[in-house]
Amino acid sequence: MSRVRQGYLGLAALLVAGVVLIAIELSRGALDFGESTAADPCAPREPFPGDGFEATLQRIALDGLDGAACELGTTREELVLSFDSQLGGDVDWDQETLERALRSGLEEAIADAEERGSIGGLEATILRELVSRAPLDWLIEGGGDLADLFGGIFDRR
Repeated sequence: MSRVRQGYLGLAALLVAGVVLIAIELSRGALDFGESTAADPCAPREPFPGDGFEATLQRIALDGLDGAACELGTTREELVLSFDSQLGGDVDWDQETLERALRSGLEEAIADAEERGSIGGLEATILRELVSRAPLDWLIEGGGDLADLFGGIFDRR
């Protein structure tokens, strides 16, 4: 067999191997790999793991965002992106609607946490007052530091 013919056979074998590899990957779902699907904010989710007041605050924040997203008919991720006009693009709600939905979602999340026994009546009252009176920007940007502010005084459970 000539060297040219061997070259063509080698090239043909590589092509067949490439086609087989691509076919196998496609049959195993390669087209859907890396595809992200956002969870329905109106459906129950597994609670955020962890113990202590900081984990409870994170659960309340995530549940509150879910409640607000559900009310606005969007996903939690799209809602968070809408906080920044450069990232969120066009949204179907104005600042007043967003504020009402966020406050409502957080108030419901606080009530759920109190009902589960994650927080006591005093903590729930303090959090409700913060949610009802704090500026929206603080709730979005600075509320995450609440656990640091309390310095673990509620971590007695």
